[in-house]
Amino acid sequence: MNPLPTPAPMAKAQPAESPLAPGQRLPESRLRQLSPQATAEIQTLAAKYPDKLAATLPALYIAQKDFGFVSLSAMLEVAKVLGVPEGHVFGVATFYTLFQKRPVGKYHLQVCTNLSCALNGAAKLLEKIAEKVGAQPGAGPSEDGLWSVEEVECLASCGSGPCLQVNDDVYDEYVDEAKLEELLAACRRGDYRPWGE
Repeated sequence: MNPLPTPAPMAKAQPAESPLAPGQRLPESRLRQLSPQATAEIQTLAAKYPDKLAATLPALYIAQKDFGFVSLSAMLEVAKVLGVPEGHVFGVATFYTLFQKRPVGKYHLQVCTNLSCALNGAAKLLEKIAEKVGAQPGAGPSEDGLWSVEEVECLASCGSGPCLQVNDDVYDEYVDEAKLEELLAACRRGDYRPWGE
């Protein structure tokens, strides 16, 4: 019986130069710490829960309002204030699409393009919004910082689409061009709450 040949030594895999962890690939905010008010709000909130882990979602909302979006620094701050593992906060923040992980405009417009809304003209609405505000879906804020546009899967109004969300407010009755103009004009006049407020 012939012995099996000795395999040639494998070349060692060379690590990429300074690879970035997932959270490090996210945009970073100019802020690195929560404001004293946000810290106090999270601490007050956390005291209502028997387990601090349960306060993660509402604490991330507070951080998002404070930072403008949920950057890695915001996640680390939430973990520190709650006294919970950083990995837990990172996992929660990146799992839920309701947290913005990138900067958005003062008025963040989300258009549902899921089946029900798509059948009622969501693609046209998305194009019309992008054209009117000068921001492409998913491309970040417009040059003036006023607008950002995002295509989303569902805004929970399948019976009345296409559905549009402006910041935290949902418009789930059919949004035609006149209604869209009315909403955009209200934002331009300042009659609409800015993102995070």
